[in-house]
Parts: sequence; structure tokens; C-alpha cells
Amino acid sequence: MNIHYFQHVSFEGPAYLSQWAISNGHTLIGTAVFENMSLPDPKTVDCLIVLGGPMNIYEEDEHAWLKSEKEFISAFIKSGKPVIGICLGSQLIASVLGAKVFANHDKEIGWFPIESTDEAKTHPLFSGIRFDQPVFHWHGDTFELPKGAQNLFTSAGCANQAFSYGSNVLAFQFHPEVTRQALDAMIENGRDELVPGRFIQTESEMRSHLTLGEVSNSILDTILDRFLHQYV
Repeated sequence: MNIHYFQHVSFEGPAYLSQWAISNGHTLIGTAVFENMSLPDPKTVDCLIVLGGPMNIYEEDEHAWLKSEKEFISAFIKSGKPVIGICLGSQLIASVLGAKVFANHDKEIGWFPIESTDEAKTHPLFSGIRFDQPVFHWHGDTFELPKGAQNLFTSAGCANQAFSYGSNVLAFQFHPEVTRQALDAMIENGRDELVPGRFIQTESEMRSHLTLGEVSNSILDTILDRFLHQYV
């Protein structure tokens, strides 16, 4: 498959998704939307992945590319091709599907547990899948569940941690793609956010749980294989 990702800042790239793509024989290329307004021809893209970033989806005055990106995502979803969103990407997807995106009651930064919803337990893509170990979070905003979407995971700090929409959309508020290098980059560029909070860990706490990323990566493998099987 020709998989294309949208990257919003230099320090939040595809992380584990690069390794996953190589292992599965996919072509993975990206557009740094913050540097290049030229979006790909959707006809050349089999699957779209929308990555994370520290900005908010409603900051179009500061980030002019957000408008064009939202239009692209909306059209791509309507085309029926698979779309995957992570963190900011999940919020962008929720927004183009008509849901409200807003500041969460608490920021979530660090490794915190999530729970499967009843919908996830009966969902064909998530049957038998559980995140038994904490997963990585770094977000301040959240979203309402889009009409017609299925809420898949929830946590004490955020009600909507992931959703599916139709058969071609998956969105994760958390970061199942995180690696050691990705975590290093986020910490290096986001230290100003590491202030005391109910769901904010210290740098040392985050680094002490790095092996949890490998667990999330392995589960993400299974989810993506199931999700994209219908398209290959």
C-alpha cells in the first residue's frame, strides 16, 4: 500500500509506524504540512495517517495550513479509503466529522491506563485486544464522539481515547506509536508543559516506563493488520 502521513511539527514523526510499514511491505511517505502547503494527489494515496502535534485544531489564524488539511481529510474519509489519526490527528478527524474539539479538564502527559469499552469488546477489529499496560499520552484537548462513531477506549483522565467511524476510520487520542526516540523528542520540545497535575508525570517517571511503548507497538501491529486487511 502507498501510505501517506501528515506531520505537524518536526519532532512528532511516524515513530514506530515507519518500522511497521517496512515490515509489512508498505510504502510510507509524508508531508510536513507546517513547511509545505502542497498536499498529495489523493489518487496516489491508499491510506492516510494524520499524526500528532502541540497546536490546536481551531488555530487556523496561526497555522493557515489547518484549513486545507481538514478539507483533505474530510474528502479522503468520504472516498472510503482508510484514515488513521493519532492525538492531534484524532481531533482533526473528529472535527471534520462534525464533533466539537475543546480543552480537556486535565492535560494527560505520561503513561496512564485505558480501558476497553463494551463497544470495543464486540468490535471486529478489537475483539480480544486489551491494553493491559498503561499507554502514552500527551494532549491537552479532547473531542466529543462524532455522531455514528464507536467509542473504543476510555480513561480516568479522558472519556474518549479512541473511536472508529464506519469501516474506514480509526482515531487514537493516545500514542500507540511512541518509541524511545519519539518520547525523547517530545520531552525535549515540551518541557514547559511538565508542571504538577493530576495526569502529568515527571520526565523521570516517563523515562522509567519506556518499555511500555514496545507493548503498545505490538498491539498497534495487530490493530493495523486487521484494519488494513480489507484493503490489500
